[in-house]
Amino acid sequence: MVKNSLSIICFIFLLGMVLFFPSSCSKDSATSTVVPGTSVTDSEGNVYNTVTIGSQTWMAENLRSIKLNDGTQIPYVVNRTTWSNLTTPAYSYYADDSVTYKTKAGALYNWYTVDTKKLCPTGWHVPSDADWVTLQTYLGTDSLAGGKLKEAATYHWYSPNLYATNSTGFTAIPCGYRFYNGSYNNYGFSGNWWTATSYSTPFSWYRYLSYTSGAIGKNYYDKVYGFSVRCIKN
Repeated sequence: MVKNSLSIICFIFLLGMVLFFPSSCSKDSATSTVVPGTSVTDSEGNVYNTVTIGSQTWMAENLRSIKLNDGTQIPYVVNRTTWSNLTTPAYSYYADDSVTYKTKAGALYNWYTVDTKKLCPTGWHVPSDADWVTLQTYLGTDSLAGGKLKEAATYHWYSPNLYATNSTGFTAIPCGYRFYNGSYNNYGFSGNWWTATSYSTPFSWYRYLSYTSGAIGKNYYDKVYGFSVRCIKN
């Protein structure tokens, strides 16, 4: 009789553990806020999937428009010396290869293009440093927050692509960047996105994700660098 009573007690205890622990994981599942079927179109006619994360709605793809939202053409600059001396808007594609990189990676813009405040579709804007802080706060300011934004695979990212879960649907891929001297670096290793916030006359803030980290990095670089852009809804 005692043995049977102990068995019943153990069963009740184990059942309670099963019911308790799933509810304790709700914070991470709350980041899975993909809204299927939503999109936004830029002035060139490119259509982008969008994703709602917390109180914010973001593009789920990198911007690839070659026009500002007033229809103005953004200069396409290939020559490295010309790029390195720019103080006006310009874009390029990684390795100057639009066939390979335009659709999947988007364009690389210098910060002077961001500063026009017309780069994103009407009703959207390049996120400020404060917008990124809001996103990071929602995801958790820890070493795993960036993993929730990274595409959870090594198709685009080099291995090991640590802590990548893409639980938000942001689907960040590692598009590298264009260096201040016009050369290209880091495709497969890092994704880098401009903010709309200037740090000083020559520098501006940006965010980055790395294949060896689950964190969201923050730094400032020369405005002539070519970085990716994600737009956020006003």
